[in-house]
Amino acid sequence: MLYRRKTYNIQPEKLNDFNDFFHTYLYPNQIKHGAKLIGRWVNEAQDEIVAMWAYRDKQQYEEIERNVKSSDLHKMAQEKRKELGALYIESRQEFFTATTYCPPQHIVAVSAYITNEAGEVLLVRNLHRADTMEMPGGQVEEGETLESAIRREVLEETGVQVRLHGITGIYQNLSSGVVCVVFRGAYEAGEARPAAGETSEALFVKPEEAEKLITREQFLVRLRDARAGHFIPHEAFRVRPYELVSQFEVKQE
Repeated sequence: MLYRRKTYNIQPEKLNDFNDFFHTYLYPNQIKHGAKLIGRWVNEAQDEIVAMWAYRDKQQYEEIERNVKSSDLHKMAQEKRKELGALYIESRQEFFTATTYCPPQHIVAVSAYITNEAGEVLLVRNLHRADTMEMPGGQVEEGETLESAIRREVLEETGVQVRLHGITGIYQNLSSGVVCVVFRGAYEAGEARPAAGETSEALFVKPEEAEKLITREQFLVRLRDARAGHFIPHEAFRVRPYELVSQFEVKQE
């Protein structure tokens, strides 16, 4: 693996503008073309931001950079920078390779097929994937159960509280290293609304309409599997001593 550390020196008062610019233009353009973000940090003085990216090798990095710089989103970013003025004082980057064994780096994510009393399914349009709609979801945080993660993500992205029925599928993206666990559940409370900085749309639509709005095949497969209503067992637990935290049994609607 090849790692790229990109460091930006900024004026502290520009932090929010820089973060918005990063999440709207830099991040989605990089991941669209295959880069993987390891993490992004700001120092205590809020005048330095560091982002660490991962690539298979130098060849992949160079290919991604060519694709990014020739993209429409890059052109939009250049225009936005003219509008915003200087977002940072200077930037620099360094490349690293691992010197010892590194544990596998995988991301666990969750998503959910949530329906209301009318049988409509909850969809969002993510700012990072504006070309498609999808079921709400996101990454599982350290120490968080899958069940807690999906409740939190749905609430954050849509303002909706849900009741969960079980898990309908597990999907592994070998390109990004993301493993996604999909739940099925039902609306409990709240009014669907988009979340600033995350989603531009959040709404309930008829299942047949959902299939037209989801334009990425991997998301469509998850929706169809969840709609079929076949559930698989799941439990979250701790050890030393063993403690069962949550559990879903096998069932079929």
